[in-house]
Amino acid sequence: MGKTIGVIIDYLTDDYRRMIDEAAAKHGYATRYFPDSRSAVGSADDCEILFGHCSQKVIASAQNLKWFCCCWAGIDRFCRDELYRQPDCRLSNSSGAYGVTIAEHLVMVSLMLMRRQMEYTELIRSGGWDTLPGNIRSLHGCRVTVLGTGDIGTEFARRARSFGPARITGVRRSAKPGDAAFDEMRTTAELDAILPETELLVMALPNTPDTVNILSRERMALLPEGALVVNVGRGTAVDQDALIDALNSGHLGGAALDVVVPEPLPADHPLRGAKNLLLTPHVAGNMTLPYTQQRTIDMFLEDLDNYVSGRPLAHEVDRRKGY
Repeated sequence: MGKTIGVIIDYLTDDYRRMIDEAAAKHGYATRYFPDSRSAVGSADDCEILFGHCSQKVIASAQNLKWFCCCWAGIDRFCRDELYRQPDCRLSNSSGAYGVTIAEHLVMVSLMLMRRQMEYTELIRSGGWDTLPGNIRSLHGCRVTVLGTGDIGTEFARRARSFGPARITGVRRSAKPGDAAFDEMRTTAELDAILPETELLVMALPNTPDTVNILSRERMALLPEGALVVNVGRGTAVDQDALIDALNSGHLGGAALDVVVPEPLPADHPLRGAKNLLLTPHVAGNMTLPYTQQRTIDMFLEDLDNYVSGRPLAHEVDRRKGY
């Protein structure tokens, strides 16, 4: 069976197609483009490599797949060994392509919460034109904790730093040094000691056994009254029932979630009615940003060179760890 690269991306342009075709031909591969995952199920047996937005059904049906390069950063749904016909099939993701767009989303929703934008929107819609009592807040001088200091968390810290003096603490699995945008780097084992000093908690974690429910009811209680929580990682990281209670009681000053459980969120879900909660439908990393699209192509082509040359993939995922 000839060497073929199967491609399923919904942002394909003539330029991207040319880049992929030229790189594939250089390495002796043909390219096959599928309009969507449905059309690829059961039709990708000739593909040694798959690149793009593939469904689990496509992966499970690809008899000769040796490497799946996912366009998304989150790959928890693709980590099960039984999903692959070839046990040693390699998996890579596009972590590193989303930092810019998701960091901008984080800045946007943080400022909306701090400057009480949702309250003002409701005031205007109801016919009012008053200044709300109480203060607004700022990233300037804020005590920020970033839980998850990969590409997304680091890009946010850099942008938050540009607003002026702040105290930005990064929290990660290990204590190794982080980006200069962080004032200090702490470990997840120290999280309980950090939360009482946190005014803005930003969460950008993958879905692994260690991150499920990491922001529990007990940890929410450790946050100071009026603290803000923003999550763009995975919905499983937050105890949603506890979050609703903390918002409605006023213990938390507000929250912004781009990820929830389940997705899509049912129309009658209690989260939709929680006080001062900004919800977005998993769009922080939306692929419509040209920079993100270009980065995913560049990263795939970089690893195609590595794959053909027998070098380690720069963006390979350990399926056992989930990252």
